[in-house]
Amino acid sequence: MTLLIKDFSTGYDNKIIIKNINFELKDSEWVGIIGANGSGKSTLLKGILKFNPIIQGDIFLNSRNTKSFSRKNLSQKIAYLPQKINNNLNITVKELVTLGRSPYKSFWEFNMNEKDMKIINEAIEILDLENLKNNYINELSGGQCQRAFLAMTLSQNPEILLLDEPTTFLDINYQLKFLELINKLIKIKKLSVITVLHDINLACRFCDRLAIFKEGNLIDIDKPKKVLSKDNLYKAFEIDSYIVETPLGFQIFPVSKK
Repeated sequence: MTLLIKDFSTGYDNKIIIKNINFELKDSEWVGIIGANGSGKSTLLKGILKFNPIIQGDIFLNSRNTKSFSRKNLSQKIAYLPQKINNNLNITVKELVTLGRSPYKSFWEFNMNEKDMKIINEAIEILDLENLKNNYINELSGGQCQRAFLAMTLSQNPEILLLDEPTTFLDINYQLKFLELINKLIKIKKLSVITVLHDINLACRFCDRLAIFKEGNLIDIDKPKKVLSKDNLYKAFEIDSYIVETPLGFQIFPVSKK
């Protein structure tokens, strides 16, 4: 599924944060969003989801304007994993994953049919949670909890996945594993993905393209090697940088601006 963002502005209380953005997320593509704190990265995701109002412009899913979608219908197409997740829930992993079927149910429906259970069990299997499905969320490690919530979003059976800083509270081992899981999901489920990431080096290693933001403006969007120029890094983060080629691609070494 393609997502076309055209002349799009959004924000809070009619205050524009994201300003006149244009870009397209292609089928099975992974776009990473980077930028300094306060640059509007999370606001952009919430605007796509209609959590924040569309102040100007349009968003299209396969050429259909999202203004015509109800919140429930949009949740059947786009799943969202926010920055902060509640890891103190007193419910099991399987119960959490089951909540992902909510967009397909009326508010009084609690029973899962055969199709629901197939999708739920598949999400648990793909995220390697079979041996944890009866554990409570508040008993899990950070990495396990993140996988459980990702399985919940997967059980929505979405075509697009929005992830807001999903690796922030994970150690480097789990950061790599989590991003490798996203790669796996793109291949298995043909998902299109937008991910807000703070680690620029991980972003350029995993994402097909990067969009770099500054104060609500899209500075550039392209292949990582083109976007992560010294000029763009200076504009977005007010840093100088060294760019070094490695066997795994190029790496950015930031230094204080001169």
